[in-house]
Amino acid sequence: MSKTYKSISKGLREAIEYSKGNTKGVREFRPAHIDVKELRRRIGMSQTEFATSFGISLGTLRHWERGDRYPQGPALVLLNLLSKDPGKVLEVLNK
Repeated sequence: MSKTYKSISKGLREAIEYSKGNTKGVREFRPAHIDVKELRRRIGMSQTEFATSFGISLGTLRHWERGDRYPQGPALVLLNLLSKDPGKVLEVLNK
C-alpha cells in the first residue's frame, strides 16, 4: 500500500469512528464567534472596503453586523485570522 492510501484509509476509519460517537483522540477546531463590526472598525475600514478586500458581499457584511446572520465555515475562519493578525492577512491577500 502506498503512503497516500494508508493516510486516506486511516482518516476514513477515524471519520467512521467519530460518526459513531467515539471522540477519543479527536481534536475539533471550533472558531470563536467574532464581532464583525468591532473587527472592521478596529482594522479601520468602511463596510465597502472591508467587503471588497475580503470577498464578502456588502449585504452579507451588513447582516453580520446587525446580527441577523452569523458568519460560518470558511468566512468565520477568515474573520478569526483577521482578528489575530489583520496586517499579515492583508499582506498575504495583496501579494
